Amino acid sequence: MSSTTPAPGTSAGSPGSRLRRVAVIAAPPVSMFNLAIPEMLFGKVEVDGGPGYETVICAPDPGPVTTTGGLDLVVPRGLEAVEGADTVILAGSGAYEDPDPRVLDVLRASADGGKRIASICTGAFALAEAGLLDGRAATTYWAYRPLLASRHPAVDLQDDVLFVQDGPVLTSSGYAAGIDLCLHVIRTDHGAAVANAVARLALVAPVRPGGQTQFTQTPLPPERGVSFADTRAWAMEHLDEPLGLTDLARHAGVSVRTLSRRFHAETGVSPLQWLLHQRVERAKELLEATSLPMDQLARASGLGTADSLRQHLLRRTGLTPSAYRASFNRLPSSGTR
Repeated sequence: MSSTTPAPGTSAGSPGSRLRRVAVIAAPPVSMFNLAIPEMLFGKVEVDGGPGYETVICAPDPGPVTTTGGLDLVVPRGLEAVEGADTVILAGSGAYEDPDPRVLDVLRASADGGKRIASICTGAFALAEAGLLDGRAATTYWAYRPLLASRHPAVDLQDDVLFVQDGPVLTSSGYAAGIDLCLHVIRTDHGAAVANAVARLALVAPVRPGGQTQFTQTPLPPERGVSFADTRAWAMEHLDEPLGLTDLARHAGVSVRTLSRRFHAETGVSPLQWLLHQRVERAKELLEATSLPMDQLARASGLGTADSLRQHLLRRTGLTPSAYRASFNRLPSSGTR
């Protein structure tokens, strides 16, 4: 299942929708970085002048909670906080091989109640132990994948991806991939413009597709200091132009062959895959923030035609351009006519 497709049976969300509640479970010893990601990102979401989310951190035993770094954090809320949440996120824990039965019970009850459930890093082990990943596509940090596969063969483990959504269940690989997962949730609930605004505030990459690879092999060192960050920034300013490999290579001052190899080493995707992804994201932002006709919007985003826009957006989001605009437009109702 595509990592960018909204879960069946869940609301895509729209401007002005009610405050969404996210419960983050800290199972000791919890990863402090994993735990900080949801609060950092969801706390920056603003919709129609107000917060888009309420985030609460909870633990099996309220009070001091040990971390993988040896420090203690004080978590005053118990697992009862999960009951009022729309989304439940399990942070990675050092006790992934022996998850707390109370956490497993809460996860099962949350699934039965129709909540969206997600894990960061080793949190996938508890989701699997609770039976929530059987027959589903899922992922975890690459170093732990063989163990998860051996312990839970019914899980359809995806190799070398950042995150996976299968229905209402999401799993991410290690560390920073939790950022990508949370931005995906925000994008699903409130649209690309809101998610990208949050990414800018948090100073993180705005969009990385879930299918982008984990960096399981050491990337090649830059040749003579070559980096394509400037070329990517330049391309973002010229998405409406017919850019190709030759244009990108010319801007970077390298051959097409070098560009393709080095670009993939830096980003995990090919230059043309990256360009297409950014164009689709630009189209989503324009659908949310403008009333441009579809043919003009397609040209402005670099997708060419309204038919091409429809094809790519449907493949990435499961929605037609008109349906996406109806769900996520942020213009006054009179301005979308």
